[in-house]
Amino acid sequence: MPLFSRKTTDVPAEASASEPEGSEIVRASRSYTPAKGKATPKRTEAQRRKAEPPPANRREALKRAREKSRADRAESMAGMKAGDERFLLPRDKGPERRLVRDYVDSRRTVGTWFFGGAFLIFFLIQVRDPRIAVAANIIWLLLALAVIVDSFFICRKIKKLIKANYPKTTQRMGSLYMYAVMRGITFRRMRMPNPQVKIGDPVVPTKA
Repeated sequence: MPLFSRKTTDVPAEASASEPEGSEIVRASRSYTPAKGKATPKRTEAQRRKAEPPPANRREALKRAREKSRADRAESMAGMKAGDERFLLPRDKGPERRLVRDYVDSRRTVGTWFFGGAFLIFFLIQVRDPRIAVAANIIWLLLALAVIVDSFFICRKIKKLIKANYPKTTQRMGSLYMYAVMRGITFRRMRMPNPQVKIGDPVVPTKA
Protein backbone atom coordinates (compact mmCIF):
# COMPACT_ATOMS: atom_id res chain seq x y z
CA MET A 1 0.00 0.00 0.00
CA PRO A 2 1.14 3.54 -0.59
CA LEU A 3 3.04 5.14 2.18
CA PHE A 4 0.71 8.07 2.83
CA SER A 5 -2.65 6.36 2.09
CA ARG A 6 -5.24 6.29 4.84
CA LYS A 7 -6.81 3.15 6.03
CA THR A 8 -10.54 2.74 6.06
CA THR A 9 -10.36 2.51 9.77
CA ASP A 10 -9.01 6.09 9.83
CA VAL A 11 -12.41 7.49 8.74
CA PRO A 12 -13.78 9.55 11.58
CA ALA A 13 -16.42 7.92 13.63
CA GLU A 14 -18.67 10.92 13.21
CA ALA A 15 -18.92 10.43 9.40
CA SER A 16 -19.76 6.75 9.70
CA ALA A 17 -22.28 7.54 12.37
CA SER A 18 -23.95 10.23 10.28
CA GLU A 19 -24.23 8.04 7.18
CA PRO A 20 -27.32 6.10 8.25
CA GLU A 21 -29.03 9.32 9.20
CA GLY A 22 -28.28 10.89 5.79
CA SER A 23 -29.46 7.84 3.89
CA GLU A 24 -32.60 7.83 5.97
CA ILE A 25 -33.23 11.46 5.01
CA VAL A 26 -32.72 10.64 1.33
CA ARG A 27 -35.17 7.76 1.50
CA ALA A 28 -37.68 9.93 3.32
CA SER A 29 -37.33 12.72 0.75
CA ARG A 30 -38.04 10.29 -2.07
CA SER A 31 -41.29 9.17 -0.52
CA TYR A 32 -42.44 12.62 0.59
CA THR A 33 -43.86 15.22 -1.73
CA PRO A 34 -43.82 18.72 -0.29
CA ALA A 35 -47.04 20.69 -0.27
CA LYS A 36 -47.46 23.02 -3.19
CA GLY A 37 -49.00 26.46 -3.25
CA LYS A 38 -52.01 25.25 -5.27
CA ALA A 39 -54.02 22.09 -5.02
CA THR A 40 -53.56 19.56 -7.77
CA PRO A 41 -56.39 20.09 -10.26
CA LYS A 42 -58.84 17.25 -10.50
CA ARG A 43 -59.52 15.55 -13.75
CA THR A 44 -62.65 16.56 -15.57
CA GLU A 45 -65.64 14.31 -15.84
CA ALA A 46 -64.85 13.67 -19.51
CA GLN A 47 -61.32 12.55 -18.60
CA ARG A 48 -62.53 10.24 -15.84
CA ARG A 49 -65.26 8.79 -18.03
CA LYS A 50 -64.32 5.60 -19.77
CA ALA A 51 -64.90 5.11 -23.47
CA GLU A 52 -68.50 4.19 -24.14
CA PRO A 53 -68.84 0.69 -25.53
CA PRO A 54 -70.17 0.39 -29.07
CA PRO A 55 -73.91 -0.23 -29.45
CA ALA A 56 -74.93 -3.83 -29.35
CA ASN A 57 -77.48 -3.49 -32.14
CA ARG A 58 -79.15 -1.01 -34.47
CA ARG A 59 -81.92 -0.19 -32.02
CA GLU A 60 -79.44 0.82 -29.35
CA ALA A 61 -77.50 2.91 -31.89
CA LEU A 62 -80.67 4.78 -32.88
CA LYS A 63 -81.51 5.32 -29.22
CA ARG A 64 -78.09 6.83 -28.55
CA ALA A 65 -78.38 9.04 -31.63
CA ARG A 66 -81.77 10.36 -30.45
CA GLU A 67 -80.44 11.03 -26.97
CA LYS A 68 -77.43 12.88 -28.37
CA SER A 69 -79.65 14.92 -30.69
CA ARG A 70 -81.95 15.79 -27.79
CA ALA A 71 -79.01 16.85 -25.63
CA ASP A 72 -77.60 18.99 -28.46
CA ARG A 73 -80.94 20.73 -28.96
CA ALA A 74 -81.27 21.40 -25.25
CA GLU A 75 -77.75 22.84 -25.16
CA SER A 76 -78.46 25.03 -28.18
CA MET A 77 -81.71 26.33 -26.70
CA ALA A 78 -80.07 27.07 -23.36
CA GLY A 79 -77.22 28.89 -25.11
CA MET A 80 -79.65 30.88 -27.25
CA LYS A 81 -81.68 31.95 -24.23
CA ALA A 82 -78.50 33.03 -22.43
CA GLY A 83 -77.33 35.08 -25.42
CA ASP A 84 -74.29 32.91 -26.18
CA GLU A 85 -72.94 33.99 -29.58
CA ARG A 86 -72.18 30.38 -30.52
CA PHE A 87 -75.86 29.42 -30.49
CA LEU A 88 -77.54 32.60 -31.72
CA LEU A 89 -79.32 32.92 -35.03
CA PRO A 90 -77.63 35.11 -37.67
CA ARG A 91 -80.17 37.89 -37.03
CA ASP A 92 -79.08 38.07 -33.36
CA LYS A 93 -75.30 37.85 -33.73
CA GLY A 94 -72.89 40.72 -33.31
CA PRO A 95 -72.11 43.30 -30.61
CA GLU A 96 -74.38 45.85 -32.29
CA ARG A 97 -77.38 43.55 -31.98
CA ARG A 98 -76.45 42.81 -28.40
CA LEU A 99 -76.39 46.54 -27.66
CA VAL A 100 -79.81 47.01 -29.28
CA ARG A 101 -81.28 44.15 -27.24
CA ASP A 102 -79.85 45.44 -23.98
CA TYR A 103 -81.14 48.95 -24.59
CA VAL A 104 -84.66 47.79 -25.45
CA ASP A 105 -84.70 45.40 -22.49
CA SER A 106 -83.50 48.09 -20.08
CA ARG A 107 -86.58 50.27 -20.59
CA ARG A 108 -90.34 49.98 -20.61
CA THR A 109 -91.80 50.12 -24.10
CA VAL A 110 -95.31 51.01 -25.18
CA GLY A 111 -95.13 48.26 -27.77
CA THR A 112 -95.47 45.55 -25.12
CA TRP A 113 -99.06 46.74 -24.61
CA PHE A 114 -99.80 46.85 -28.33
CA PHE A 115 -101.04 43.28 -28.85
CA GLY A 116 -102.85 43.14 -25.53
CA GLY A 117 -104.65 46.37 -26.40
CA ALA A 118 -105.42 45.05 -29.87
CA PHE A 119 -107.20 42.00 -28.44
CA LEU A 120 -109.19 44.17 -26.06
CA ILE A 121 -110.23 46.56 -28.81
CA PHE A 122 -111.21 43.64 -31.04
CA PHE A 123 -113.72 42.46 -28.45
CA LEU A 124 -115.01 45.98 -27.82
CA ILE A 125 -115.70 46.44 -31.51
CA GLN A 126 -117.99 43.39 -31.42
CA VAL A 127 -120.31 45.24 -29.08
CA ARG A 128 -123.24 46.72 -31.02
CA ASP A 129 -123.26 49.91 -29.02
CA PRO A 130 -121.95 52.61 -31.41
CA ARG A 131 -120.47 54.63 -28.56
CA ILE A 132 -118.28 51.70 -27.46
CA ALA A 133 -117.22 51.11 -31.04
CA VAL A 134 -116.18 54.75 -31.44
CA ALA A 135 -114.28 54.66 -28.14
CA ALA A 136 -112.50 51.46 -29.22
CA ASN A 137 -111.41 53.04 -32.48
CA ILE A 138 -110.10 56.11 -30.66
CA ILE A 139 -108.16 53.93 -28.21
CA TRP A 140 -106.74 51.96 -31.14
CA LEU A 141 -105.53 55.11 -32.87
CA LEU A 142 -104.00 56.48 -29.66
CA LEU A 143 -102.25 53.20 -28.95
CA ALA A 144 -100.84 53.01 -32.48
CA LEU A 145 -99.67 56.62 -32.26
CA ALA A 146 -97.99 55.94 -28.89
CA VAL A 147 -96.15 52.94 -30.36
CA ILE A 148 -94.93 55.03 -33.30
CA VAL A 149 -93.68 57.82 -31.05
CA ASP A 150 -91.99 55.40 -28.65
CA SER A 151 -90.34 53.55 -31.54
CA PHE A 152 -89.07 56.85 -32.91
CA PHE A 153 -87.30 57.67 -29.63
CA ILE A 154 -85.90 54.14 -29.41
CA CYS A 155 -84.43 54.37 -32.91
CA ARG A 156 -82.95 57.78 -32.25
CA LYS A 157 -81.26 56.55 -29.07
CA ILE A 158 -79.96 53.45 -30.82
CA LYS A 159 -78.44 55.58 -33.56
CA LYS A 160 -76.50 57.56 -30.95
CA LEU A 161 -75.33 54.43 -29.16
CA ILE A 162 -74.16 52.73 -32.34
CA LYS A 163 -72.35 55.81 -33.63
CA ALA A 164 -70.66 56.36 -30.26
CA ASN A 165 -69.58 52.75 -29.62
CA TYR A 166 -69.28 51.22 -33.10
CA PRO A 167 -68.45 54.02 -35.53
CA LYS A 168 -67.03 51.57 -38.10
CA THR A 169 -69.94 49.15 -38.01
CA THR A 170 -71.06 47.45 -41.19
CA GLN A 171 -74.59 46.94 -39.92
CA ARG A 172 -77.35 48.84 -41.72
CA MET A 173 -79.11 51.22 -39.39
CA GLY A 174 -82.49 50.43 -40.92
CA SER A 175 -82.03 46.77 -40.04
CA LEU A 176 -81.09 47.67 -36.46
CA TYR A 177 -84.13 49.96 -36.18
CA MET A 178 -86.47 47.19 -37.30
CA TYR A 179 -84.75 44.75 -34.95
CA ALA A 180 -85.32 47.13 -32.04
CA VAL A 181 -88.95 47.85 -32.92
CA MET A 182 -89.86 44.18 -33.27
CA ARG A 183 -88.24 43.39 -29.95
CA GLY A 184 -89.94 46.38 -28.35
CA ILE A 185 -93.44 45.19 -29.28
CA THR A 186 -92.75 41.63 -28.05
CA PHE A 187 -93.74 40.64 -24.53
CA ARG A 188 -90.68 40.64 -22.31
CA ARG A 189 -91.07 36.99 -21.31
CA MET A 190 -91.34 35.92 -24.94
CA ARG A 191 -88.21 37.69 -26.17
CA MET A 192 -85.46 35.53 -27.63
CA PRO A 193 -82.68 35.69 -26.55
CA ASN A 194 -83.93 36.28 -23.05
CA PRO A 195 -83.31 39.76 -21.60
CA GLN A 196 -79.88 39.89 -19.97
CA VAL A 197 -80.50 43.21 -18.18
CA LYS A 198 -83.23 44.42 -15.87
CA ILE A 199 -85.39 47.45 -16.43
CA GLY A 200 -83.41 50.50 -15.40
CA ASP A 201 -79.97 48.85 -15.63
CA PRO A 202 -77.23 50.77 -17.47
CA VAL A 203 -76.36 49.53 -20.94
CA VAL A 204 -72.73 48.44 -21.27
CA PRO A 205 -71.59 47.86 -24.89
CA THR A 206 -69.43 44.85 -25.64
CA LYS A 207 -66.26 44.91 -27.70
CA ALA A 208 -66.56 44.32 -31.41
